[in-house]
Amino acid sequence: MNKHLPSTLETSSRRQFVRSVIYGGLAFYGMPAFARASKPPLGHVVIVGAGFAGLTAAKYLREWSLGNIKVTIVEPNPQFISCPQSNLVLGGSRTLDDLSFSYALARKQHNLQWIKDSVTAVDIANKQVTLSRGSLRYDRLVLAPGVDFDYSRIPGMPAPVADIPHAWKAGKQTLQLRQQLESMPDGGVFVMTIPAGPYRCPPGPYERACQVAHYFKQYKPGSKVIILDANADITSKKGLFLQSFQGAYQGIIEYHNNSGILQLDTASKTIKTDFETVKADVLNVIPPQLAGKVAQTAGLANVDQRWCEVDFTTYASNVNSDVHIIGDSISAGLPKSAHMATSQAKICAAAIVDIQSGIPPNPLPVFANTCYSFVDDKQAMHVANVYRYDPAKKSMVSAEGGGVSTKATDQEGDYAQAWAQNIWADTLT
Repeated sequence: MNKHLPSTLETSSRRQFVRSVIYGGLAFYGMPAFARASKPPLGHVVIVGAGFAGLTAAKYLREWSLGNIKVTIVEPNPQFISCPQSNLVLGGSRTLDDLSFSYALARKQHNLQWIKDSVTAVDIANKQVTLSRGSLRYDRLVLAPGVDFDYSRIPGMPAPVADIPHAWKAGKQTLQLRQQLESMPDGGVFVMTIPAGPYRCPPGPYERACQVAHYFKQYKPGSKVIILDANADITSKKGLFLQSFQGAYQGIIEYHNNSGILQLDTASKTIKTDFETVKADVLNVIPPQLAGKVAQTAGLANVDQRWCEVDFTTYASNVNSDVHIIGDSISAGLPKSAHMATSQAKICAAAIVDIQSGIPPNPLPVFANTCYSFVDDKQAMHVANVYRYDPAKKSMVSAEGGGVSTKATDQEGDYAQAWAQNIWADTLT
């Protein structure tokens, strides 16, 4: 970085300069002590959840406030595990270790206060969160709890069943599902259910079907994948996935739309739909989803008692403006993805720094979202969109830019790997 700033930046605030540098894709760390001391403390932000959304928000709150906002993260898990690319563990081209990262560098790099614990209650009126071991006061609260699972909407399976994993949060269940596939005899049937949207990662189930089919094609060619989709059609990258379903995996993948669960017998792993009864050797039920539990218990899930309504210029809850909600828990009409979560986190962080500094937040935020899906161990495809805030609609709407692949290729697989490395680095360092 040049020692001397361009003249147009010399007259701007240091905070705005740092923000512009990071938006431009460069790293800017280690602001000298005199610069930090030149601003008064800007309050204490507590962040619940250290996934893509929460950890990104913490990083940029510290960077853009020049260290003048104290940030405390509450996260029960000992390490970060990436959901993007976790389906590749089922296909056999990745291991869970490949997707698991320490929080240590982010904690040290940004001087984050860290509490390994869970939030049991939120007192919005008194700006306090209760943990299983103590409590915390805040000036602003950021909730990034991801999704929770609603088993009450699965007929015959009102609660989790140990040998029917959803594996929709990367971790132990991902390994469990892989082990079940390995133990299944050739000629067996893998049945996966997809809930009605919205749900986390719209193309994720179809990518999973391709990964399982890729494994079967190599090692269990007599086996079959049956997709029971509660939606009327493939919800993302339809044409691209159909190329694989009807091409490389013809005779292996069967796709059944409008096939919500009418009844599930967990003992026999049999599912009845409007059209048929299907028995599985390995059953993967992806449950209906809703905002993470802490958002529910705080009374912030005010859309269908499932999702949280926010102001898209600040991500402040429409229930309480001192609480910001980012990531998969919000009602946005947009894909629930890792890239989307980090984009929201940056808008939210910028807005909080401005609010705490007495500056109006940006009234017209813009961000992009890119999502890659692998159809085997090397080939991937993508969809990308740009979104702008529409003040009249009070929502983020599609704008010019973006695009979609024409087909899955090895080159796109390389791009997908680079995308993953970049988003991991941005979030974790």
